[in-house]
Amino acid sequence: MFTRTIILQKTGQALLHVLFWIGVLFFFTYFFGINNANYNDTLVFSLFLMPITIATTYVSIYKLIPDYLITKRYWRFAIYTIFTLIISLYLLMVSIYFSFIYISNFEYADMNPATKNIIFISTAVYLVVVIVSAFKLLKLNLKQASKTKALETKILNTQLKLKEQELNYLKMQIHPHFLFNTLNTMYGFALKKADKTPDMILKLSNLLDYLLYQTEKPFVLISEDIHHIQDYIDLEKMRFTDTLNVTMDVKLESKNTTIAPMLLLPFIENSFKHGSIINGVLQIDIQIVASLETIHFRIKNTNSKNIGSQHGIGLENIKKRLELLYANKHELSIDDTADYFDVDLQLNTAGNV
Repeated sequence: MFTRTIILQKTGQALLHVLFWIGVLFFFTYFFGINNANYNDTLVFSLFLMPITIATTYVSIYKLIPDYLITKRYWRFAIYTIFTLIISLYLLMVSIYFSFIYISNFEYADMNPATKNIIFISTAVYLVVVIVSAFKLLKLNLKQASKTKALETKILNTQLKLKEQELNYLKMQIHPHFLFNTLNTMYGFALKKADKTPDMILKLSNLLDYLLYQTEKPFVLISEDIHHIQDYIDLEKMRFTDTLNVTMDVKLESKNTTIAPMLLLPFIENSFKHGSIINGVLQIDIQIVASLETIHFRIKNTNSKNIGSQHGIGLENIKKRLELLYANKHELSIDDTADYFDVDLQLNTAGNV
């Protein structure tokens, strides 16, 4: 079936070539017979020109253009083009002698005026060569443009898949970290047989549902993300008991604002993990202001230089996620002082789907 298709395709191409050259023959006959009533002689002369025209044209479109011009081997293209012109001009001169000897029987006066002028003959032949060569060049350029576009699309798709894989890898690093801390807290409550354990399990269940199913979405509503942040804070309050003071100020100017899931939670988790208890209290202040196209997030916690830097794997991962999800659409500043660790993040959410 495949071979049959190729044969039919090649046959169709050959038929088109034959029809084209028949059209060129009629063009020559009309062109050279304008001032001559004897169309039979003009047809014979045109038939003699056809092999020269066909050969010159095919050398141009199947050798000179694809092998030298398209490949930017300009010097060879120029040299071989000159050789082709010289040979074709020589053959055109032979055609004039053919007209003089065999058509006019050595009678110069009986020659068709058009067949006496080498410039006139050359114009007709090279006009065909130039038109066909221009068409071939356009076809090759379109084919090359199509290949380039296909290659660019393939590269973009590959880059997108790599980014998705990298993003999933970063998420996988965040999830175990979060679950480890939460399960440790639950374990402590279970040992104490605390009354808050069922409520803690319920909140953890909601968070697990969010982690397992919602984080696969590219974007979620900011209100939904804040709800799960609040669940996480409630879990941490159970763990810290009286040593934790969290203030959370949320202003949602639009209910349709979206954000990448699990983007803010690692910052909050980092504050609980690395924040310092000073004067018996770990102080954490959270501010979230969301409009339709922007999100301003800020978190500040008490800090002690004696504890060590809060720049860990979690923050490095979140920076990479921001670069992947909000490239050139975010501003992140981290201020690590002797008393406070302050994170300020601004997102441009325009275009989120």
